[in-house]
Amino acid sequence: MAQDKEVLLKYTNPAKDFNEAMPIGNGRIGGMVYGGIEKDLIGLNEDSIWSGGLRHRVNPDSLEGLKEVRELLFKGDIPAAEKIAFSKMQGINPNSRHYMPLGDLTIDFTNENGHKTNYSRTLDIENAIATVKYNNGKTEVTRQYLASAPDNALIIHLTASEAGKITCIAGIDGRDDYYDNNRPCGENMIMYTGGCGSRDGIFFAAVLGASCKGGRLRTLGNKISIEDADEVTFALTVRTSFYEYSLCAEGDKLNADPELSGNKYEGRAIDDAKKALAKTFDEIKKAHIEDYKKYFDRVELLLNDNSDGARKLPTDERISRLSGNGSIIKKAPADNKLMELYFNFGRYLMISGSRPGTQPLNLQGIWNKDMWPAWGSKYTVNINTEMNYWPAESCNLSEFHEPLFDLMERVCENGRKTAKEMYGIEKGFVCHHNTDIWGDTAPQDEWIPATIWPMSGAWLATHVFEHYEYTGDIKFLEKKYHLIKEAAEFFTEFLIEDSEGRLVTAPSVSPENTYMTDKGIKGCLCIGPSMDSQIITVLFEDVIKASEILGVDKDLADKLKEMLKRLPKPEIGKYGQIKEWAVDYDEVEIGHRHISQLFALYPADLITPKKTPELAKGARATLERRLSNGGGHTGWSRAWIANMWARLYDSEKVYENLVKLLGNSTNPNMFDNHPPFQIDGNFGGEAAIAEALLQCTNGEIILLPALPKEWSEGSVKGLRAKGGYTINMSWKNGKISSAEIIADCDGECDVRIGDDAKHLTLKAGECSVVGVR
Repeated sequence: MAQDKEVLLKYTNPAKDFNEAMPIGNGRIGGMVYGGIEKDLIGLNEDSIWSGGLRHRVNPDSLEGLKEVRELLFKGDIPAAEKIAFSKMQGINPNSRHYMPLGDLTIDFTNENGHKTNYSRTLDIENAIATVKYNNGKTEVTRQYLASAPDNALIIHLTASEAGKITCIAGIDGRDDYYDNNRPCGENMIMYTGGCGSRDGIFFAAVLGASCKGGRLRTLGNKISIEDADEVTFALTVRTSFYEYSLCAEGDKLNADPELSGNKYEGRAIDDAKKALAKTFDEIKKAHIEDYKKYFDRVELLLNDNSDGARKLPTDERISRLSGNGSIIKKAPADNKLMELYFNFGRYLMISGSRPGTQPLNLQGIWNKDMWPAWGSKYTVNINTEMNYWPAESCNLSEFHEPLFDLMERVCENGRKTAKEMYGIEKGFVCHHNTDIWGDTAPQDEWIPATIWPMSGAWLATHVFEHYEYTGDIKFLEKKYHLIKEAAEFFTEFLIEDSEGRLVTAPSVSPENTYMTDKGIKGCLCIGPSMDSQIITVLFEDVIKASEILGVDKDLADKLKEMLKRLPKPEIGKYGQIKEWAVDYDEVEIGHRHISQLFALYPADLITPKKTPELAKGARATLERRLSNGGGHTGWSRAWIANMWARLYDSEKVYENLVKLLGNSTNPNMFDNHPPFQIDGNFGGEAAIAEALLQCTNGEIILLPALPKEWSEGSVKGLRAKGGYTINMSWKNGKISSAEIIADCDGECDVRIGDDAKHLTLKAGECSVVGVR
């Protein structure tokens, strides 16, 4: 087996568009590197640049509408219920704020007139550095791009093999009429400032500074001009008013140096650039690599190379090859190493796209080119945002989960008001299917299949206890317990009795899907969709367990235990499938992208082959029915499906769906293609690979539960299991050859390999070797 890691994206031409450009980021500042020869473009983002301030959008007629809608739903008058809901319950302004780009950094190379050869463009995800190289006649030109967290800057370093060969003009622009000013702001520095709409909105300052060896450097109008230099370093820095006014996470370190004069965010952007340019590129690069690798090197996956030499091809050609290049083939060619690269790329995106103290990953992370992006590039919290964080714990990037919890604090604060004003509920909080940087919780859009869904706060809250389960961090649980408690408290008042005496949600939807009644009526709004009860079950169980661990709220825990008995359980429908609605309706679109009724299978573990075999059989039937009718046609949906097959221990289906994810739903730059680009599919695919190798369900740690036969030989180091365990293992001929279980703290665990189970008692720091062959 080839023992070298697959960590390089490589191309032989400049990017023609966003879907070919290479992403770099430091968690807050993002760049898309196009690598043009005569004109280079770096698309710029900063994570807090959104379209305006917080909107208070709760419809004042919601309480009246709630009562009417419930009555109509129980009468079975779906059209009338939906009409009332979308006049009295939707937001009075249908949209929360949306994410926006910062602009474009362009570098025009005015002396690139020779014959260009040997062009290469690479992204080294082991060191988080993008590189462009080519020959201009006899001169070799090299450009390196990185986004440094230690230096709060995006850095571009230009060199040439001959002295005096670098001549260029650089500037920032690209936001049309949204900018305020673009001007020199100091020696060899320009500043680009702008605002994002309303007076209470977000304002930014971006600074581009440069230093060079040899040649001449100066500002020229609102650009930086360099002539005949030997070597050039650009530093791009950004600060915003969002962070300035301490609206970010507690403990944020972006607000240092409070004595800076002028607009503080402008002063800080200038100061960042000055500090970066006072260092050599080698110093910046060294600190950047050390900072990045302390996270990236935690996990190492190695798969046997079965690509028949395709590994030598450019990345875009490998992806195209996996899709069959449009030809009719019965089976896609193999390329395990491309899957390994995809897994590593997901970890790269998480480290680069969001860090503690910054904003969580939205629909596109920190890589968005559009002033009005698809779906606002918001936090879509009826699966997409949650999917972004599926691999955070299992893939050993636990602290990168923290920005989501910080956003949840804002969601909780606003959601308390929404719960009271919209539903008349005094305790707890609610959030609908989207939120924004401010934590907006009112219904988003005017779209019947999605808008009136009060479950997002509950789903987000399940991430709190999951983080505790992986880390055992009792201080974290104490600090964030109120999030799961308040999410549950909302449902103690919101749930109502249905005709069978069960406690159900109403009104709600099964996210984005439409059903057909036996009378031929199409509807979305409903009573008690299956996903709702499954989410609430997990949430209530989390609160009960947390209550016992912390020794608090016994009365609440007892109340939730009683309510759990009355929640609907997953049921088998007329097609052998898991029912999606309380009534066994038909789907209008059988191959719908959402498979919400299988939340119980993944990410939850209410359905497992071992514990609930009949329901697992129903989950399989659900997947087969969806897929045979065109399901999995979006990237994120295909990734979710791969995770579900892993939970059913179907290694062949895991592999088949990963091949389709990479071959049919992955752009040349490895970004997930919804279409358009959505980053959740990347993280969902990464999570599926991890699930095939390691699962933690129903109190067991399961090794190689769904290993594809194509991954016949390999190893993985650093995956995490619930209970605070790190797993290192290797396998040959599809069987475990050795495995190590390393404990963070004292505890007991059950480890299963195939049909063999072993109970372990470990002390903190202790390592147990299992499965040696």
